[in-house]
Amino acid sequence: MNALRIFTVLLVCTLTACGGTRGPLSEDQRPPEITRSETPQFRLGTGDVISVSVWKNPDLSARVPVRPDGYVSLPLVGEVIAGGRTPMEIAADTEQKLTQFIRTPKVSVIVEEIPSAEFQNRVRVVGGVADPKSISHRDGMTVIDLVLEAGGVNEFASPNAAKLYRTIDGVARVFDVFLADILTKGMLDTNYPLIPGDVITIPERRF
Repeated sequence: MNALRIFTVLLVCTLTACGGTRGPLSEDQRPPEITRSETPQFRLGTGDVISVSVWKNPDLSARVPVRPDGYVSLPLVGEVIAGGRTPMEIAADTEQKLTQFIRTPKVSVIVEEIPSAEFQNRVRVVGGVADPKSISHRDGMTVIDLVLEAGGVNEFASPNAAKLYRTIDGVARVFDVFLADILTKGMLDTNYPLIPGDVITIPERRF
């Protein structure tokens, strides 16, 4: 009888440990859902080279690098901001500046060299992992994929205190990641899909 009682207590404890200890996260506590159409577009950075073509005006076309101050120099219009912008945004700005010289300018911008993409396209994990990593983002990558790439959490980690840092519309946001729940309980609600620029931090316990 005592053995049965002990077995029952152990079984209850096991089931309790395996169950969730927190409720579902609210919408404000989660990153906005990323669909394929909402995937962030590539934005130019220092050292990238673009080719700017003005239809029927080859003299106004140019192949130029993005300077450290974020600008490119174009014929006739002068300085145009390019750093942190998409090719379509640069083309639209250039067209607007050209309207004082050309009635209906048509501008296309082609990216020819993108050395800045090496850093813009990365995701990073730091803190309590075996091997902190900065790696190229791949489609479909999630929080757990990145952590496993870093060799998993180390013995000093506090995985349920992990955070996801993401910039959304120019604003830095922080989201809780319950990594222990993902790894030991199969609770995948915070196994978020990653986007370029994401940073996962996993604090370590202090003794």
